Amino acid sequence: MTLAPPAPRVGRLLTRVAEGLATPFVPADYLDLFAPLRHGAELRGRIVAITPETADAATITIRPGRDWSGHRPGQYLRLGIDIDGVRRWRAYSLTSAPERCERGDGLLTITVKAIDDGLVSTYLVRQAQPGTLVRLEQACGDFVLPDALPERLLFMTGGSGITPVMGMLRSHRFDGCDIVVLHSAPTAADVIFAADLDALADAQAGATVRVITRLTDAEGMLAPADLEQVVPDWRERHAWVCGPTGMLDAFADHYDHAGLSEALHVERFRPSVIATGEGGTVTIESTTSAGTSVAIVDVDGATTILDAAEDEGVLMPSGCRMGICFGCVLPMTAGSVRDLRNGKLTETTPDDPPVMVQTCINAVAGSCTIERKDSFA
Repeated sequence: MTLAPPAPRVGRLLTRVAEGLATPFVPADYLDLFAPLRHGAELRGRIVAITPETADAATITIRPGRDWSGHRPGQYLRLGIDIDGVRRWRAYSLTSAPERCERGDGLLTITVKAIDDGLVSTYLVRQAQPGTLVRLEQACGDFVLPDALPERLLFMTGGSGITPVMGMLRSHRFDGCDIVVLHSAPTAADVIFAADLDALADAQAGATVRVITRLTDAEGMLAPADLEQVVPDWRERHAWVCGPTGMLDAFADHYDHAGLSEALHVERFRPSVIATGEGGTVTIESTTSAGTSVAIVDVDGATTILDAAEDEGVLMPSGCRMGICFGCVLPMTAGSVRDLRNGKLTETTPDDPPVMVQTCINAVAGSCTIERKDSFA
């Protein structure tokens, strides 16, 4: 009696046959056409709505793929979108409550402000359409509230820095808490989530809430010295701050000098640039099962290797983009780079062992060659 081959072996055989018939495509490629958000597929999302918030900001509503793992309020995700045939990746804070996706309508939102010369932000706000498929990475970031909420909280935001904080304010019940929100924007028309901020006291009926909006065109940027008058008890509050780099640096120094650094939680969308190099050429050697490809990128001394590569459509590993998580580390086989946070120069030659560099906080200083293996290609 002849025994049937084990089911897994039959399955593998049928898969190989199907792949052969489908060449140069494989069955998964066809599944992607009909079920791009299915379990087991590359994580994607479909834009279902684009809602203007201000003249240059919009909330993008996305239905994520089945393998979306959820998020904590205040975290961000990396989104990849194809523009003119090149995939561009950017990080955006999540502004929806987690339960909307997990137990509600299955949707999540990011809120994007179009910035000058911002290719992706401008495209998302002004050109993207509902139905567009985007690539997603799982949420990450530690700009979140603790499980046990402090009795007194202070949120200080500027411009699009309100986005992660709004994710927090929409997601938590602050019963019994005393909350102050200080938000800065150039004019009243530039205030993202203006209606939500106006309704915050009613939305958090069990808390004491004070929202102060500073219009910087008329009043100037919020400065640390203003805290004594605006929030006299600021030393007794845990604070979360997100906004322009100058604002973040000023408040970080202020809290450090007051011996209160542990009470301040800072979210930066980009590293604080202290020193720049002369720029130069980055050569990225990508090795895949299909072979090796080379991308050569000319870049100035103030642009990180990660940003420069992504602007050229090269997919790079990354995480926090702030030099904290080391998710962007790749080997440099030759050349020199400069750490934009402190000006430190790192060099190696082809005769030396490769040096691991963080591409999110280093810029090229002359020239360098970076290796990228197939798991990121």
